Amino acid sequence: MNTAELLVRCLENEGVRYVFGLPGEENLHVLEALRKSSIQFITTRHEQGAAFMADVYGRLTGQAGVCLSTLGPGATNLMTGVADANLDGAPLVAITGQVGTDRMHIESHQYLDLVAMFAPVTKWNAQIVRPSITPELVRRAFKLAQSEKPGAVHIDVPENIAAMPVTGQPLSKGDLSPTFASFHSIEKAAEIISQAKNPLILVGNGAIRANASEALTEFATKMNIPVANTFMGKGVIPYTHPLALWAVGLQQRDHISCGFDNTDVVIAIGYDLIEYSPKKWNREGKTPIVHISAMPAEIDSSYIPEVEVVGDISDSLYEIMKRTDRTGKPEPYAVELRDSIRADYERYANDSEFPIKPQKLIYDLRQVMGADDVVICDVGAHKMWMARHYHCESPNTCIISNGFAAMGIAIPGAMAAKLVYPDKNIVAVTGDGGFMMNCQELETALRVGTPFVTIIFNDGGYGLIEWKQQNQLGRSAFTQFTNPDFVKFAESMGLKGYRIESTADFIPMLKDALTQSVPSVIDCRVDYRENLRFTQKAGALNCAI
Repeated sequence: MNTAELLVRCLENEGVRYVFGLPGEENLHVLEALRKSSIQFITTRHEQGAAFMADVYGRLTGQAGVCLSTLGPGATNLMTGVADANLDGAPLVAITGQVGTDRMHIESHQYLDLVAMFAPVTKWNAQIVRPSITPELVRRAFKLAQSEKPGAVHIDVPENIAAMPVTGQPLSKGDLSPTFASFHSIEKAAEIISQAKNPLILVGNGAIRANASEALTEFATKMNIPVANTFMGKGVIPYTHPLALWAVGLQQRDHISCGFDNTDVVIAIGYDLIEYSPKKWNREGKTPIVHISAMPAEIDSSYIPEVEVVGDISDSLYEIMKRTDRTGKPEPYAVELRDSIRADYERYANDSEFPIKPQKLIYDLRQVMGADDVVICDVGAHKMWMARHYHCESPNTCIISNGFAAMGIAIPGAMAAKLVYPDKNIVAVTGDGGFMMNCQELETALRVGTPFVTIIFNDGGYGLIEWKQQNQLGRSAFTQFTNPDFVKFAESMGLKGYRIESTADFIPMLKDALTQSVPSVIDCRVDYRENLRFTQKAGALNCAI
């Protein structure tokens, strides 16, 4: 047995089902070991796509997704997806090939110090410098990747080390027992919440990672406290719940901003500052905060909690409930605020103008998708509209990257989602800019047999940047481009292509696309004049409710 074979046995021991990546000269021994393994190696068309697949796989399953590249340009291509996973809190293990240790002391073809390069975008990374340390290194990598807060780790494998003979076996994984918050912090949190007149819950992705949806919904219901979620906290409480105030995180003021204006205590549950800066909702740093999470609070002048309840989130919520008396207390503004939010959402239900408004497109998408179906959202102007208008009944049914927020994640992410949930409808929502960044992975999806639908918000430009330019400068520049014929593009790859010619076309075409046995692409022109209209409306928002 050589080191590469021991490495793959360790991956099998960790329960790895897929490795996403590209073959290269310096990872030949690892690829040969994978060829003889129960793990399925999925050959992608670009290393960034491989990393995004591992990223979304980890976020959906809680088990580290694994991606593989060769050295040099392969590794640099991998970095964007690795960084995305790390900032989004998705467990990921990246493995790179490397020159032999006998070439590292001199200037060598394609050689970069990958351990140094990956250090800023990972929780931890290391090189296998001796064959015998492989089991320890792999076990450490997966433990760190999957421990709260999850993230990316990196293992560098020199080609001569990979070929060396070795004896050894994978290490036992063991079990991690949950940690529980102190009674002192629980009692203090209960006291603050009991005395609050207008508390508001802000929930983030940490609550989803902790599987705390049921506890949080019960907590909000019993305490009668309205709930706003970050982009990455969608579905942690059903959007149909009478206390759900839907998503917060738009850079403009929105209806939910009124909730933060009126609150006297924010109860932050599983909230990570990277999801939505507290300076946006607590600019002066004067709003009292109760921090409930598996991790201590980050340091920020606008986020200084009165108490930090650090431990298992569900247990913390149940213990606080036992000690808090809020039964029957009304929420003075939540009902009216929710009515305003819902009315704004519903007003697009019967809109028939074309090009289609993003609000209408997303409204109709929600009508077709089932409660447990999954949408993977790319980054761009459409992301703002998806965050605001696509609402979820359950966690991890709308995946939005809002930590690193890298364009190009939707298509590879949707393929990973289809591997995780082969019986669910999976839709990638992307702009034309993001689509062209990783559209080559549609061939990977076709080859692997993972049919999903890609909806392109087509505006012929980088719409989000144009939106910002118009807001700040009153004009735009350098944001426009031309596109291929997306229908012909899809058909040239053996996919199914659709073009929306009227607003009424969308629902029947989407339903047909979801029945296809191959990936489908829907090209839809959108009316992004709505961007500035929303900005103007948000600027005139009156919170006197």
